[in-house]
Formats: sequence, C-alpha cells, structure tokens
Amino acid sequence: MSDFNLHAPEGANKKKRIVGRGSSSGHGTTAGRGDKGQQSRSGGKVYVGFEGGQMPLYRRIAKRGFSNARFRKDYEVFNLSVIETRFADGETVDRTSLISKGLLKKSSALVKILGDGTLTKKLTVNVDKVSASAKEKIEKAGGTVAAE
Repeated sequence: MSDFNLHAPEGANKKKRIVGRGSSSGHGTTAGRGDKGQQSRSGGKVYVGFEGGQMPLYRRIAKRGFSNARFRKDYEVFNLSVIETRFADGETVDRTSLISKGLLKKSSALVKILGDGTLTKKLTVNVDKVSASAKEKIEKAGGTVAAE
C-alpha cells in the first residue's frame, strides 16, 4: 500500500442533481418544486419581510423617537503616533498635507487628531478638531494648534 494514496473523504463528492429531465430520472415533471403555488412557478419569489399579504412587522410598528443619523458628522481620525512618524519637525498638519502623504483619501473629509502616542516634533496643526490630550501634547512639544 502506498503512502500517497490520496482521496476525498466518503460523502465529499456528490453527483450534481439534474432536474426536469423526465419522470424516470426521479426529478422530472415538477423538478422538485412540488405542485402548485407561488414557489413552484418561475419568478415566484417573495421579498424579505413578506408575511403573505399581512401587514409586515416593520410597517406595523410605529416609528418613534429621534435619530441623529442625518446630522452626524464622521471624522477621519489620526493619532499622534501616526503624525510623529509621517511628519518632519516644523511642518504643518492640515488636510492638504495629510492627502499629500497618503493618509487621507477624500479632501472633503473632516479630520480629528487624537492623543494616542507621543510627539517630539514642533508641528503646526490646523484641522477640524483636536482632542484635549492631543492639544496638550502638541503644545508641550512646542507646536501650535489652530483647530477650525
């Protein structure tokens, strides 16, 4: 017996079920769809949440409360650890410099600087928002913060 007698485990390879090829095939006439009804017909599908014509649950329940989704502002966040590695001493950190260094993809995005990491370089930061800890670390390193 060979050590390299490789084969799939039993039951791994199954024969494809071919339907609608005559009654002697075992999957003829109705082709496994059963008799009559919406699901037996071609194109017979129902949408997710359909309850047979009954008013669906998501429409029965009243919309209540306030959603802040339309007023939410999404910020692209950058930690000081990333800014420390990508920016040289005396540079300005703003939207255009972040784009030029490949950190920011969209020029329309709002930018926020967070205080994770240490900063040893004197930088001028001019972005939309700066966290309190980031501002403290930037000013401690001799930089300035001019959050718009």
